Formats: sequence, C-alpha cells, structure tokens
Amino acid sequence: MILFLYGTLLDPDVLARMSGEPALARRLRPARLAGWRRVFLRGTPYPTLVEDAAAAVEGAVLRAGPAALARLSDYEGSAYALTPLIVQTARGPVRAQAWIAPPWRAEADRDWP
Repeated sequence: MILFLYGTLLDPDVLARMSGEPALARRLRPARLAGWRRVFLRGTPYPTLVEDAAAAVEGAVLRAGPAALARLSDYEGSAYALTPLIVQTARGPVRAQAWIAPPWRAEADRDWP
C-alpha cells in the first residue's frame, strides 16, 4: 500500500521505530497534497488534516508492506482512519492513503508546524 505521510512519521527515527523496519525511511519520496491543511488533533501534540481548497500539505509517499502497515496502524491508533487521496509527486499524481481523523477531532484553527 502507498501511504502519504505528513506528520511524525516523516522523522526517519520515528518511522523506523514504529514500523519495525529501519531501512523504510530510505523509501520516502516527496509528495504534495493540494486542498488540505495540517492542523492539530484536538487534545494532542499530533497532526491531522482538514480540507481547505486554498492550502496544500508537504509530505512524502511510501510503499509499505503488510507487516509495516500493521505496526504503523497500531501507532496511529483509533483516532485516525486510512483515507484515499491523490498526491502529486515528481513522477506525477499517485493514489495513496493517509491516516486522517474525523473533522470534529481537528483543531481547524490551529496549524500544526
């Protein structure tokens, strides 16, 4: 599965630790998601995405195998659901999935760094 990562999993150390695959970070490729904005997940230091036609989120795409996907899903927890998206990469548009919380869980007025 191709994932779009936009938050803490962009840190190679966090990605390696949470996925159980130390070399996984070498497969990250820059990507941009238009029409969304990165904000805080209510009551946490973590991000989520909200739709915003005037915004875009810089992140990365990554192909994850079943074992890494299972571990990353555990890390993301029940606050998030995998959501299909189209992201732009150097090779053109790519179908990917990102962990996004429901809009009511987002602090839409507080951008995440």
